[in-house]
Formats: sequence, C-alpha cells, structure tokens
Amino acid sequence: MTNAHTGLMEALTVGQVAESFGVTVRTLHHYDEVGLLHPSERSHAGYRLYTGEDLQRLGTIVVYRRLGFSLDEIGELLDGADVVAHLRRQRDLVTERLAQMSDLVAAIDRRLEAEMNDQPATTEDLKELFGEGYTEEYQAEAQERWGDTDKWAQSQARTKDMTKEQWAEVKAEMDAFGAALGEAVRAGEPVDSDRAADIAEQHRASIARFYDCDHEFQVCLAQMYLADPRFTQHYEDIAPGAAQWLHDAIVANAARHGD
Repeated sequence: MTNAHTGLMEALTVGQVAESFGVTVRTLHHYDEVGLLHPSERSHAGYRLYTGEDLQRLGTIVVYRRLGFSLDEIGELLDGADVVAHLRRQRDLVTERLAQMSDLVAAIDRRLEAEMNDQPATTEDLKELFGEGYTEEYQAEAQERWGDTDKWAQSQARTKDMTKEQWAEVKAEMDAFGAALGEAVRAGEPVDSDRAADIAEQHRASIARFYDCDHEFQVCLAQMYLADPRFTQHYEDIAPGAAQWLHDAIVANAARHGD
C-alpha cells in the first residue's frame, strides 16, 4: 500500500502481503526461514513488517517461481545482481518462456489439425462439401436398392474412414469432370472421339474410387443416367444434352475396349 501523503510504500504485515501477492502466510514464513526474504521492520506491537524494498524482492521471487526456478536458484540470482539486472534477467527469461510457449502452441495446433484431418468425415462435413448434392434420404435409398450387393459393401469399406480432406478431393474431381463434360457437350464434341474417351475414363475412375467398375458396369450406370430422371437432371444441369452425350461416350469407349 502507498501512503497518499508521502508517495512511499507503507510497510505491510505478513497477512497483508499474503493477500496482495497471492501467496500464503506459510510460504512467507518459509521464505523467512530459508533466508530468501526477511521482513525488515517491526511494528510497535512487535509484528514483523515488509518494507517497499522487501516487497520488490518478493515480486522478483514470485516471477522466478512462476518461471520454475528452485528457491536455491532464486537466492543465487537475487544475491548476484542489482535490481536493474534482475529486471533484465526476468524480461529475458519471460521472453524465452513466451517463445517456448508459442512453439508449444504451434506444435499442439499442428497435432490437433493432424488428428482432426485423420478423423472420418461426419455427415455435417459431407453436407458442407456437397451442399444439395448430399442428402441422407438419398443415402438411405441407395442402401435400400444396393445394400445387398458386393459393390455396396466395397463402397462402404472404402469410404468409412475417409476424412474430410479426402472427400474434398472427391468433390474437386467431380467439379473437374463436370467442367470437362460441359465443355465437350457445348463444343459438340463427337462421342467417339479421343477427347470423349478421356472423359468417359475420367468418369470411370471417379466411380472406381468407391467400387470396382469395369467398362461393362459403367455402361449399366450410363443407362441409369437416362432411365432415372434425377440422374438425368443432374447432368442436364451441367449442360443440355449432357446425360445422353455421356451415355453415348461411355458406350463408345466401352466398344473401344471390346466390352
């Protein structure tokens, strides 16, 4: 506490110091016993009092303790330098500890990111990535239609541990395929051209990520794209006529491979 008239720090009792500095009375008594911090004055009633200099010393002790120094190490530091040297030493140590903590936080963040990236994608993750292209109703319908097939089992096994990052790669592939398909359709690309064959193979590769897809099965999928209005509309949204063009390109590419 500071005297309002003199501006000097008033001497404090052990209880007042303990309350002000957040330490226990027992700790202060221990510091006194080991010779680290002695109260310099006594009150008229005989109580030991801490002066302003004592409190400055205690402040330094508290800082060093927070930095992890033992009492013996603190005693050596306090006895070997003046106040300015103490403050500089404290600043250097705190700065060093801050740097260590920053490095530790960065390391934790990297580990946390890695752990999160290694987690299977959640339904919310898939909705975020695919938007209206992902619905739980469609997933339920797909399971009802194909749940007892080997290809469904393959798909479930291959996707159950896929991370959000891996699904993002799938989304990027889908977008790239859609862009190539739309460009070819709008350009009037012949369905039996090399470019059309490349697009058909790009489509087959995207399916094969989830389950084995030979050219014969790919043709079956292409037929579904025309038979199911929802699939047809998906491709028509890319470019008018895209569903029929893709079907024909897949059939032509299968013929190239003798399927």
